[in-house]
Amino acid sequence: MRLTTRTRYGTRMLLDLAEHGREDPVRISDIAARQVISIKYLEKLTRPLKRAGLIKSVRGSKGGHLLAKEPKDISLSEIVRALEGNFQLVKCWDENSCCPRMSACRTSRLWGEVSATLDDKLASISLLDLLCDTMRGDDDGQPSLCGAKRK
Repeated sequence: MRLTTRTRYGTRMLLDLAEHGREDPVRISDIAARQVISIKYLEKLTRPLKRAGLIKSVRGSKGGHLLAKEPKDISLSEIVRALEGNFQLVKCWDENSCCPRMSACRTSRLWGEVSATLDDKLASISLLDLLCDTMRGDDDGQPSLCGAKRK
C-alpha cells in the first residue's frame, strides 16, 4: 500500500488546524500558504474530513475550519480511512472481496495480519502525538497543546 498525497496533505492540514485553530477558525488560504499546498486541493480534502467527523466548518467573514475533536482523539488510522477508504494491503481482505481462492490461499492470512498490524500502529498515534513530536525544539514561549511551553 502506498499512501497518496490525500493522506499526506490531509495530515498536514489537520496538524495545521491543531496548531493554529485552537481558538478561531482557520482559513484554507492560510493553511495553503503555510503548508505550500494548493487551495483547490485542500478544499477537496475538506469534504471527506467533514464526513468522517474530523473537521467542522464555520461560515462567515471570520469563518474557516476547526478540528471537530481534540487532537488527542484523532488517530492517524482515522485520517487514513477518511482519505483513502479501506487500507487493506491486498484485495482479498477488502470487505467486498469475493476471491475464489480465499479459503485455499496460503498467504491470505499473512496479508490480513500485516494489514491489521499497520492499522493498530496508526490507531496508536494521535494527531497530538504527531504535533508534539514536530514541536520539539521549537520554543517560542507560547502555550502549546503539548504542555505549558513547547519543549
